[in-house]
Amino acid sequence: MSQTEDKETSRRGFFQQALRRVLEPVADYVDERQQTLSAELSSRANQKDYAHLSLPQSYYLRPPGALPESQFIETCERSGNCIVARPARAIFALNQDENSDPLPYLDPDRQPCVVCDSLACMEGCPSGARQKTAREEIEIGVAVVNTGLCLNSEGIECKTCIDLCPLGESVIQFEAEVQEVVVIEEGCIGCGVCQHHCPTYPKSIFVRKHFENLMD
Repeated sequence: MSQTEDKETSRRGFFQQALRRVLEPVADYVDERQQTLSAELSSRANQKDYAHLSLPQSYYLRPPGALPESQFIETCERSGNCIVARPARAIFALNQDENSDPLPYLDPDRQPCVVCDSLACMEGCPSGARQKTAREEIEIGVAVVNTGLCLNSEGIECKTCIDLCPLGESVIQFEAEVQEVVVIEEGCIGCGVCQHHCPTYPKSIFVRKHFENLMD
């Protein structure tokens, strides 16, 4: 490698480290909020009344094909058609307050989206709040790995999230050199299968919404 290439590599590494220092606190905050939400929803998994949850609507995972958060909330007619049509029973209804009709959302701890071949839950939306979307273009969210909680960090081999991912190793892989599970964000659709089947608690892998929806 030439001196010029060495300098370019060092410069690129410097900027990557600087960007990481800026983004990591934000990512940590978002991940903490998402885990709080997941834990709260799990603790209420057997209750029918979700009216008192106070987290912002933008923190809830929406079903496949949903419009961006603000458009989804404004457009959804709360018909419940997608809930009835759900083959995997993965879509639930949530009342944010007593004065609003329930909005559909996903909770991977209770039941993940299994990205079924028919994608039937998209077909019955009368409002257009959910659009027919190709399997690989679905953007529910993205899986995030907390390596400190992962069994692999303790020397216990676990590839459950990799083995069960509907999209396989094109989305999630095990890096043997560092003994860590790595998510390829560009391919992850956020179905939540990995989170649902993760054996640790708190979950060492979970789905969070994309940053642009969290800031909505």
